[in-house]
Amino acid sequence: MDILVFVEMRGGKVRPAGFEAISGARKLADVAGGKLTALLIGKSLDGLTGEIEKYGADRILLAEHPLLEGYTPEGYREALVAAVEESGAKIIVMTATTMGRDIAPVVTAKLDAALLPDCTSLEYKEGRLSVVRPVYAGKLIMNLAATSWPVVLSLRPKAFLATEREGVTAEVSRLEVDLEGKIRAQLLETRAEAGDKLDVTEADIVVAGGRGMKSAENFKLIEDLASRLRGAVGASRAVVDADWRPHSEQVGQTGKVVSPSLYIAVGISGAIQHLAGMNSSKVIVAVNKDPEAPIFKSADYGIVGDAMEVLPAMIEAV
Repeated sequence: MDILVFVEMRGGKVRPAGFEAISGARKLADVAGGKLTALLIGKSLDGLTGEIEKYGADRILLAEHPLLEGYTPEGYREALVAAVEESGAKIIVMTATTMGRDIAPVVTAKLDAALLPDCTSLEYKEGRLSVVRPVYAGKLIMNLAATSWPVVLSLRPKAFLATEREGVTAEVSRLEVDLEGKIRAQLLETRAEAGDKLDVTEADIVVAGGRGMKSAENFKLIEDLASRLRGAVGASRAVVDADWRPHSEQVGQTGKVVSPSLYIAVGISGAIQHLAGMNSSKVIVAVNKDPEAPIFKSADYGIVGDAMEVLPAMIEAV
């Protein structure tokens, strides 16, 4: 069973979730007995093939075109469909990031395929592919199986470990993509946030604050703790709606889904919408002055206290 993995990039570099997707797809290919093809889409991709093959791809397809330098659903759809046809893959793997959540259903519809999104575990046995995905803020775990081919999978970031392999080489080929008249919207400009800030979806440690922080100025404590832990800053929707923090930091159903090794929720009550974005974290620490706050039901460790008193003590301890 041949597999194609779409390796997501940003700013000309492979995202950590892209390496995780290759590793997850490699393990699946080993069990299914198929060839693993990695697809890169963009411009000037030759310098990335060396780091891609270290994670176990048998082949690397480079889809280069001036119109693919920036992400567009139509352009990436055509590149992915062309790669599926060229490779003969029956399983298409991508990441459950913002881009992956956008492009996965588009490709699925174009291929008339099945879609298994936001997977945290994969298993292939006796010709049957089954996956696990959490739903309803992690309150339920769904076990899904593919009953037809092809099938599109999206893997939750941080759910699969990126693992390098020794002594592997990959065949590199270029993929011709016909984009004539197929792209209706073109990316004109990308504005990056100032500074080299760690993306909350890629961080191994996330310190998130809610309305219990009382003001935007008090988020300096969240930033200080996150910096000392070499982690990222997260925020609840209420905080973002109040313009205390940017939307790029929002964790939850209408924000980003994170699965770090450690998630520290400070002054966050634990609404189901927020839990949907962080309940798969390995360890959850909650700080809230309300002992009945719902967040404590999902936390591995809880501190009942005022964030303005607890955070300085945590920072000092770190």
